[in-house]
Amino acid sequence: MSSQFSKSNITGVLVYAPKSPTYSSIIEHAQKNPRWLNSSSAHPLLIIAPRKETELRPVILCSKKFELQIRVLGGGHDYEGLSFRAESPFIMVDMSNLSEIDIDLEEEMAWIQAGATLGHLYYEIAKKSRVHAFPGGICYTTGSGGLISGGGLGSLMRKFGLAADNVIDAHVMDAKGRILDRKSMGEDFFWAIRGGGGSSFGIILAWKLKLVHVPEKVSVFRVHRMLGENTINLLQQWEHTAYLLPRGFFLRMIMQNDGVGKEKKVKVTFEGLFLGTVNELIPIVSQKFPEFNLEHKDFFQEPVINCTERPCLKKECHEVPWIGSVLFLYNKRVDESLEVLLDNSVPVYKNYFKGTSDFVKTPIPEKGWKMIQRLLLEEERPMIILDPLGGRIDEFSETELPFPHRKGNLYNIQHLVNWDDNSESVSSKKIKWMRKFYREMEPFVANSPRTAYINYRDLDFGTNQEDYSYSKAKMWGEKYFKGNFERALVLERSPPYVS
Repeated sequence: MSSQFSKSNITGVLVYAPKSPTYSSIIEHAQKNPRWLNSSSAHPLLIIAPRKETELRPVILCSKKFELQIRVLGGGHDYEGLSFRAESPFIMVDMSNLSEIDIDLEEEMAWIQAGATLGHLYYEIAKKSRVHAFPGGICYTTGSGGLISGGGLGSLMRKFGLAADNVIDAHVMDAKGRILDRKSMGEDFFWAIRGGGGSSFGIILAWKLKLVHVPEKVSVFRVHRMLGENTINLLQQWEHTAYLLPRGFFLRMIMQNDGVGKEKKVKVTFEGLFLGTVNELIPIVSQKFPEFNLEHKDFFQEPVINCTERPCLKKECHEVPWIGSVLFLYNKRVDESLEVLLDNSVPVYKNYFKGTSDFVKTPIPEKGWKMIQRLLLEEERPMIILDPLGGRIDEFSETELPFPHRKGNLYNIQHLVNWDDNSESVSSKKIKWMRKFYREMEPFVANSPRTAYINYRDLDFGTNQEDYSYSKAKMWGEKYFKGNFERALVLERSPPYVS
């Protein structure tokens, strides 16, 4: 490796070996899901933290020579830890130093290096404009390289499409150590990295993104209800309505436990972002969801809590600039300092979790919601997050990008279960519950194939073995990509992408 760096006239590259004191801190910082900290999976032989894109070429060439895998770490939100662990010997590339962002408001575009987080991007946009945004993910600590290469669901997608739908160009280093742009990589390669998982085809170095227009003021609100017989009607109303709302209206639903023991109930939270003023929002909500009881005054006073009668109703409502909605949907105060968007420190509190996902094409009947209620009450700290689709997403064909979950899908469900004791007895119990929940959901979600979102990767679906083939891999690949999986696999095995 040192020889290759010398040949490339590269000096001072950051390389960390297992005995380096910095090595362990990078591994710990990498894992937003610390479930893998005590994993028996191998740790990297070396961690490379490039400060220049050209420093990656020796890494690729040496890894090829010694048949080492490469794992690329962006923001660390890889649910199954594949960016920082492997069963075979591997090198980990930490992209966090490659985080430059160049915003051009005149052209309404931005070049962003793949090591920058979404929060960093949102921060830089907000510093320069109150009427521009980018339709990325809600969890802003996610790395831009990973989110965009997987498609990129987010709160602006119904108006502007996925994050990947708004990519104009990219820089990628291929298996030969060449830096390619859209023209030199070709349209097939460019198609594959926008939703097909970037590290399958090379290392994403930077994206050229199209910025979108948003109003100077947007409206956000959060309404909580306890799940009961009447609330199930509201759930069904949401699934029949949310994907048909005006495109600038994103209304997601979150279900989780509230209380303990015999007092435990399922709490349902409706979170809304509307690209417009309160005056424009209130008539829509009053017509579609009168049960929310949203009023103009709710947006200009302290949140109202009224638990004198069941179901308990709490309202949090604000009219804010777009960047305030970013903070709100991540459970921050809307007036919090924007510097919080740049915080990438290791959380003191360790939250371990298992996640998976589904897409839904037909509304879930009452018996399905009652089943969900029963299973959520069986376990501590489960959660499901339901994001409505429709709008702009429906205007793209299934083959436009590797992400195929377009027209005909009502919403996406993310299933999660959390725990704070990572002992084998606790974690195995939690994962067993998640697998049971996933099985029970089968009659109510998309089928033939049952589909999932690649950015919520779940190795329970299957993994590549040394003798992998399309016939074996399609068992999991078609869940994420449907018919696009075959095209992507052909590309992955074709020059110049193969090693």
